[in-house]
Amino acid sequence: MGTAREFQAEKLVVPVLISCREHKEALLKELSAAFGPRDFLSEELDFDFSSYYDKEMGKPIRRFFVSFRDLIDPGRLAEVKLRTGIVEQRFRSSGNRCINLDPGCLSLSRFILASTKDSSHRIPLRSGIYAEITLMYEHGRFRPLEWTYPDYRSPAYRRILGEIRTLYKQQLRGYSPSGFKPEASASPPR
Repeated sequence: MGTAREFQAEKLVVPVLISCREHKEALLKELSAAFGPRDFLSEELDFDFSSYYDKEMGKPIRRFFVSFRDLIDPGRLAEVKLRTGIVEQRFRSSGNRCINLDPGCLSLSRFILASTKDSSHRIPLRSGIYAEITLMYEHGRFRPLEWTYPDYRSPAYRRILGEIRTLYKQQLRGYSPSGFKPEASASPPR
């Protein structure tokens, strides 16, 4: 048997669906309060890949991506998903969500999303939260898998995640293989 080691710290990325854009700045403050300073905020993109959220969230729905400076232990993904669920609840309007948060962990080789929905390709983590490898990084680009949602197959999403991966790769130069060097961050990794 091999020797178990600590996971390498990964980049926390929160893809955001939003239909109440007047709450965007308050949402960004909530996310920074929960996960630390953000270091990447993408442009907003139209979410027209599915009508799944239209009835609950209303239209138009936009997508943007946020990543955070402090790298995390990927073993905390379920905890992060539960925390984002609490944030979603704060922005409900007339009982409906106007924000949907699906956090994920980005490493050099993959992008994993957390979900509350079970499926044959998802791995149970804890407390009703599952993980799914959504994209794999091979031959210089993110590659979709058989079950990857259509929006994550799009060149725009994969480009944005590629930009975040570049940022993560630069960050790793300041970190030891098992996490942070003490001088790399004023606060310990979460």
